[in-house]
Amino acid sequence: MGAKGEIGWRRLDDDGVRVKISAQPNRNKWSFFYQYRRNEHWEDLTNPTLEDWQELLDSVRRRVSRRLMQPEAEKNVINLIRLNYPDAEI
Repeated sequence: MGAKGEIGWRRLDDDGVRVKISAQPNRNKWSFFYQYRRNEHWEDLTNPTLEDWQELLDSVRRRVSRRLMQPEAEKNVINLIRLNYPDAEI
């Protein structure tokens, strides 16, 4: 991966196996990818969970506070969460 603006974290999948998640900004959208092991290829994550979106929002907020990202990026992620999960608490 290693793209500009890439944000990554780790979580457990449904089976309890650790998985790496990566999100990359593409204009006003975010592309999510996952990888189970270090040398495997990154696969597209077509339906990121609400927890993935919340982790992304938390990371974007930290980057905005350090002035590494524009404040509009946080608003964009919030709007995308509301679009995909209208009942979610943000």
